[in-house]
Amino acid sequence: MASLRRSLSYFHTLRRSWLVKHPSRRHLTTSTALRQESIISEDDKPQFPGSRSKFVEKLDFIQPDVYDGIPVYRVMNRKGRIIDPSQDPKLDKDYVIRMYKAMTALNAMDKILYESQRQGRISFYMTNYGEEGTHVGSAAALDDRDVVFGQYREAGVLMWRGYSLPEYMNQCYGNSSDAGKGRQMPVHYGTKDLNFFTISSPLATQMPHATGAAYALKRAGSGLCVICYFGDGAASEGDAHAALNFAATLEAPCIFFCRNNGYAISTPTHEQYRGDGIAARGPSYGITSIRVDGNDVFAVFNAVKAARIIAVEENKPVLIEAMTYRLGHHSTSDDSSAYRSVDEVKYWDKEDHPIGRLRFYMMDQGWWDIDTEKTWMKQIKKEIMQEFQKAERRKKPSPTYMFTDVYDEMPTRLQQQMEDMKQHVQKYKEHYPDNFEDWK
Repeated sequence: MASLRRSLSYFHTLRRSWLVKHPSRRHLTTSTALRQESIISEDDKPQFPGSRSKFVEKLDFIQPDVYDGIPVYRVMNRKGRIIDPSQDPKLDKDYVIRMYKAMTALNAMDKILYESQRQGRISFYMTNYGEEGTHVGSAAALDDRDVVFGQYREAGVLMWRGYSLPEYMNQCYGNSSDAGKGRQMPVHYGTKDLNFFTISSPLATQMPHATGAAYALKRAGSGLCVICYFGDGAASEGDAHAALNFAATLEAPCIFFCRNNGYAISTPTHEQYRGDGIAARGPSYGITSIRVDGNDVFAVFNAVKAARIIAVEENKPVLIEAMTYRLGHHSTSDDSSAYRSVDEVKYWDKEDHPIGRLRFYMMDQGWWDIDTEKTWMKQIKKEIMQEFQKAERRKKPSPTYMFTDVYDEMPTRLQQQMEDMKQHVQKYKEHYPDNFEDWK
């Protein structure tokens, strides 16, 4: 307002000086001045619904490169040292060791199951190499009753919540002990007991579901929230837009957790979008947002813990973009050497690995050492191999499960199809496996 008054005062001074020199134009100029004052009246504001704007008289497009990038929040440097003591979550020794063991157990399990797929023992697998900090840091900050919607690379979230090694192995082998009865592809985990919705292969389909579930929790007054994991590639899907927009307008308590690991399968981020990542999209939806170092388990923990408070206490969605790097291939169907260099992968593995960073921290605290590391890794690998061998020996589920658990009472047509299938397999049994459990 002060600037406006000074401009008007200066304008009036110029007008009076000009009128002294041009008295015949006094009437016209006075009218023009009045119109100018009317144009810039403070009461003349945009009334368009859906925007928070003011009028300007200068033609000026908003350029995408005029804004500084959203900063990356971190707590530890790459050597595991706390940078700002006020940001230290001050987790006790046992809790931090539990986090480290979950991350390293996931890493060890990945190596064994990846190799088993390469040997033809399971059909498919996806590793979590390099992203362990996003899983464990986020899961540790939640209430175990909070509902999880994953994409397909969040096995560490389940591990933190208590999903057992036998459950992982049985699911990947699709054997008779698999809770999903062999119907799902490997790594498509799910468990009602741990509030983790079953993984679905198509990208981003879990996101609108997560928004709806969060809205339901809000309506129920549960005091809980939903966390929805997705990748930078999934953020390009239409379902991502629908989920974020609905969550904002419905004020749903949902934490949208984006794992930006640099690649959407083989598409690097610089070919996938031109804006400043995923977090920059949050404000345009009206969503509180933050970008965090996904390789810093404490930074992820702090961000999700704070986001949960916002979601639950304010009934608002939050968008978290965790910057990380996918060290492994996208899946066993992918060969990442075709689109990125070995040197690039080696850099992230050696210089900025979330497990290495947390190990540095624990060693600085005197909580961990090389001998403890060797003992633990030997123990966890032995446990994984034992469960791996047990899962491999178990029989496959009955093929009749293809027809069950859809209808309360199986329709006649499905009953007929099931009988046809049994007769077919019996007739040509030499062409089918013989390690099914007893047919029901």
